[in-house]
Amino acid sequence: MFDLQYCCRFSVLSFLFAAAIVNAQPPQAGDYSPAVHDVIEELNADAPMRDGIALKIDIFRPDGEGPFPAIVQQTPYNKNGQAARARKFAARGFVVANSDSRGRFESGGEWDPFSPKHKDDGYDLVQWVAEQPWCNGNVGTYGLSYMGWTQWWTASQAPPALKAIVPEVAPPDHFYNCPYQNGIFVCWMMDWAGNMSGRLPHSAGPGGYGGFAEGREEAYSKLPYIDFDKTRNYLPNDWWRKWILQNTAEGEYWKDIAYQTPEDYARITVPSLAITGWFDADFPGSPMNYLAMKEHGGSPEARHPRMVIGPWQHIINTQREAAGVDFGPDAIIDWDGYIVRWFDYHLKGIENGVLDDPPVHVFVMGRNAWRTAADWPLPETEFTKYYLHSGGQANGSAGDGTLSTEAPTDEAPARYTYDPLDPTPSPAFTNGHIDGPRDVQTSSARNDVLVYDTPVLTEDVEIVGPITAKLFAATSGHDTDWMVRIIDVHPDGRALFLGEGIMRARHRDPDKHGAFNPNKLSTLVPGQPYEYTLDFHRPTGNLFKVGHRIRIEISSSYYPYYLRNPNTPEANIGLATEFQAVEQTIFHDVALASHVILPLIPADE
Repeated sequence: MFDLQYCCRFSVLSFLFAAAIVNAQPPQAGDYSPAVHDVIEELNADAPMRDGIALKIDIFRPDGEGPFPAIVQQTPYNKNGQAARARKFAARGFVVANSDSRGRFESGGEWDPFSPKHKDDGYDLVQWVAEQPWCNGNVGTYGLSYMGWTQWWTASQAPPALKAIVPEVAPPDHFYNCPYQNGIFVCWMMDWAGNMSGRLPHSAGPGGYGGFAEGREEAYSKLPYIDFDKTRNYLPNDWWRKWILQNTAEGEYWKDIAYQTPEDYARITVPSLAITGWFDADFPGSPMNYLAMKEHGGSPEARHPRMVIGPWQHIINTQREAAGVDFGPDAIIDWDGYIVRWFDYHLKGIENGVLDDPPVHVFVMGRNAWRTAADWPLPETEFTKYYLHSGGQANGSAGDGTLSTEAPTDEAPARYTYDPLDPTPSPAFTNGHIDGPRDVQTSSARNDVLVYDTPVLTEDVEIVGPITAKLFAATSGHDTDWMVRIIDVHPDGRALFLGEGIMRARHRDPDKHGAFNPNKLSTLVPGQPYEYTLDFHRPTGNLFKVGHRIRIEISSSYYPYYLRNPNTPEANIGLATEFQAVEQTIFHDVALASHVILPLIPADE
């Protein structure tokens, strides 16, 4: 219905926003449907699925003459907890249908987080809602985190009634982010698995949600990892050990849902509005889906996705301050209002100018201002190589490591010992998520961290967008992990964590020049240098101010955020029964010039 109009508007936007506009307005809700309706609630209705089970849904309907468009959400976290937001949308003229996921709380069936049945359920639920007398046949979806995943799964099945989606902090596929992140298991997913191991929430150990607050490090120290379900008292299930044993995307368990392919994206024909934060643990999903929809989307609308990136953690848009850093008043936006405006256009057909908005909004920390642009990465980005340098003593923040745009000469490699029994500590985090620019100067001083600093900046340097590290590295072991971080070093000595990229060594693919391959395990010869390409799963948007320094750190652990690699020869570390220390070498010379590629934004005129 909007194809021609959409394409014409976007061509104008591409001209107007060829370069990002700094100090722009945040995503503006503007005019959207007011809250004029009382809300009728119908709780625990049955929505039949194709295999005979029923999903339990809570329905929130505007009290007025319908039918109305509908918004659907599937959640494994208890639909009862989603009522406040549902009422807000229903008061503005949308029927909201919140369902418990299959096998969770009151819905029928067996629960498995990554069952392909969730795709069928999404299709069936959208179509069932569209056929109800209170619905006008136009349906959208919304929801955070796992509910963002279910939206992409549903959209890939192309239910005819689906018209638009709003995946919020949606993860990407299961090998680029969670439970595996470039081959490395994310510890908070182990707690999540315990909490989600049954029909109802289950505390996997003392300390509340998932046992995050207490006993985690002691539990993670026990081998083999495959027995973590016993260590943390998971409820019996059929999937935890499959997660560990099938540690590539070729595993039978993963193949129908884990790996988003061009064919999956090509089946999606609806426009998407995504949101994430620089400190969102699931950050990779939003830019990955944005770029994939641009390239492979199944309609003109689908190929023009929208994306918002703020200064937030996984729980977006709730606080302007994180880890002691104040991002200013523009850090909080009227996000739910923007969603209403989005659905006003796509589900109600209201001409409200939402398509005239720039497709990309990003918040730049340090500047504490929004940029808008026609694309991601930002069109004016200058991808610039920053090389690692040292005389062989880059260990810790007191070492001799430096970072510059000059290529290295014949410089000595830097070495450190990675001992899984004394891992590099990660910063403090909340419910599994590094929740802001935490000060990491204590861990930066350790001997098992290589540190490379620029000179003190004499001009502001703005870095916004994807970051890639190219490491030439060797290990004395048969396997290990590589972790690279970008840090903002302040004049007062604070070293604020901004982002990172990680990779398990055996998941590099030598046929792709070191790039991560979720389908292939590589062999390593101890002591031999290999090239590793680490695309930061958590990049940054930050203004490094005059007097600051840009720092790159390298280690082989960041614990307890990431599960430690025991460095042993087993093809699956979940079966390892001992830890081994290894010697690590990072090369930075003429032939093996380790470097990072930073997305520099030119200074504004």
